Amino acid sequence: MKNIKGLKITIIGMGYIGLPTGITFARAGFKVVGFDINKNVIETLKLGKIHIVEPDLQEAYEEALQSGNLKVTAKLEKSDVYIIAVPTPFKKNENKKIADLSYVESASKMVAEVLEPGNLVILESTVPPKTTKIMTDILEENSGLSRDKFLTCHCPERVLPGKILYELEHNDRIIGAEKKEAGNLAKEIYKEIVKKGEIYITDDITAEMAKLVENTYRDVNIAFANELSVICDKLGINVFELIKLSNKHPRVNILTPGAGVGGHCLAVDPWFIVEQFQQEANVIREARLINDYKPQWIVDKVEKELDFNKNKKIGILGLAYKPDIDDLRESPSMEIALTLKEKDYDIYACEPNIISNEINGIKNLSLENLLNKVDYIVITLAHKEFIENIDKIKRKSYIFDCIGLTKKF
Repeated sequence: MKNIKGLKITIIGMGYIGLPTGITFARAGFKVVGFDINKNVIETLKLGKIHIVEPDLQEAYEEALQSGNLKVTAKLEKSDVYIIAVPTPFKKNENKKIADLSYVESASKMVAEVLEPGNLVILESTVPPKTTKIMTDILEENSGLSRDKFLTCHCPERVLPGKILYELEHNDRIIGAEKKEAGNLAKEIYKEIVKKGEIYITDDITAEMAKLVENTYRDVNIAFANELSVICDKLGINVFELIKLSNKHPRVNILTPGAGVGGHCLAVDPWFIVEQFQQEANVIREARLINDYKPQWIVDKVEKELDFNKNKKIGILGLAYKPDIDDLRESPSMEIALTLKEKDYDIYACEPNIISNEINGIKNLSLENLLNKVDYIVITLAHKEFIENIDKIKRKSYIFDCIGLTKKF
């Protein structure tokens, strides 16, 4: 086997996970190729610009390019290691929340065309249990190689948007593999970028479930907080004060309620468990339903506070799914804005992390312009800009604060 640093790594998917992962491996000294079928993404990257918002990522990308260790391409090349980091959304036109594995399947077929004996294929995408086995089956069927001629494993990402570069190097990693050889090789590779965390090897199904369980645990706890906010509203008490007092107990740590749960992880991954365990995953399902309901509950509250007066202009502070990023995937803030717009309210937004005058048909204004224009504000996110200008925001007479921001500052 080659020296570990001599292995060529190809990342399939230059999105929110693939791009930072490729940069991190390149900075560690590996020769890395970033591949994506989206030609606009590749062209942007070839111009030296990243296409997502993530702190320090532009500078890290420039450093990786200048080192000569990273290049991007729209044509898949032969490599020693392939890391699949593609989306796993829901299937469209389905009544149930069912994982759409078409991106994983397509990526696997493309890798199979260039796969050679001894190659390692790592699935980083978050997937339902037994998907790594599906990937291995596809590789075997389409490459002409028997599965004993190549290696596969699952190494789910565990990063937080806004801190991706830091967490890639500091968080523990889990590697799941059928073959001991695959797990050990993957561990040697990831050891070069994981500077502080530990790396644990298990089987592929356990690794797949570990990622789902981690995000489901968080989703369930958020659901408890969101449900409390609905109950406290009926009681006429402040949920944020209640949680603050309850957390004085040494063994209680209730999270802060919000506008719901968004993103490609917490809002999606629990359904991958429910999908396969309809009779058993009752708490998980109910938590998802609670969090999915929260945006509609907020819309109902806003309408009642406005007495259904559609002459009032409404400003939504934040459209991303979490603070200080540009990611709109499964965003409850976006859902609130679009639902109110569909009800014929005059809706404006301030999403400072997206440079566009319009987002999904909603006018995107600067904070100052929005405050001057609207009659009513809905605070859905604690973006840095909102915190810095909280005194200006609090001057508005009518505010629905989903996250307790006006109470904190």
